Amino acid sequence: MAINQLQNTVTLNNGVKMPQLGLGVYKAQEGKEAESAVSHAIKTGYRSIDTAAVYQNEESVGKAVRESGIPREDLFITTKVWNSDQGYDSTLQAFETSLTKLGLDYVDLYLVHWPVPGKYKETYKALEKLYKDGRVRVIGVSNFQPHHLDDLLADAEIVPAVNQVELHPLLSQQPLREYCSSKGIYVEAWSPLARGGFFDDPVLQKIAAKYGKSPAQVILRWDIQHNIITIPKSVTPSRIEENMQIFDFELTPDEMAMIDAMNKDERTGADPDNFNF
Repeated sequence: MAINQLQNTVTLNNGVKMPQLGLGVYKAQEGKEAESAVSHAIKTGYRSIDTAAVYQNEESVGKAVRESGIPREDLFITTKVWNSDQGYDSTLQAFETSLTKLGLDYVDLYLVHWPVPGKYKETYKALEKLYKDGRVRVIGVSNFQPHHLDDLLADAEIVPAVNQVELHPLLSQQPLREYCSSKGIYVEAWSPLARGGFFDDPVLQKIAAKYGKSPAQVILRWDIQHNIITIPKSVTPSRIEENMQIFDFELTPDEMAMIDAMNKDERTGADPDNFNF
């Protein structure tokens, strides 16, 4: 039986509580696939769903949320402004489009998806307006490096609450995590399982066998114990359930250190300092 993740929340820098485990829906197809994944996740006990304009599945996410039978205030919905919509006015328009597609009255967390040079500061100003207007409960960024955040914070009125970045044992992002912690910014891991590319690692296999868990569950537990918010993506009901079963065991400090030692600064996605989309 999954322990409801509502018991596992983090308190963001504006006092809002966010579930530490959520469902990511990147590449979940609009329609039945995305809708079924979100519906199943909510039935399983997930309360946090992470989408984005560029995923083109906000309508399906919103439908599943509205039809879940769970009070809206008990759910935590994240979406993001895409790069081609960045800039002050265009971000405000993009937000209205996302909200309409979701069919919701507000979004819990709205993120700047990538640090588009010359645009992300104006984009973030639009997020600050949305926050002040009560349209979103929390604002943040995604894929920002410390130098992007330094630049942003030089003019920002509101410190981002979250920085969502690629993070997994092969890319542990420790310097970025320490930087964000010093600023009161929570780090959230996208692609926390790195598409399963290292599940055969003997260290992971040994730890997983000890607890009767899968390598994926061990990695997600590593996230939780590092105080990282994590959003594994899956559209498979059994995996959605499995990813939730991480609150009934605890890794030892030695096991945490062994997983930390797997870091190779190896990305599966784009480099935030060198992307062209």
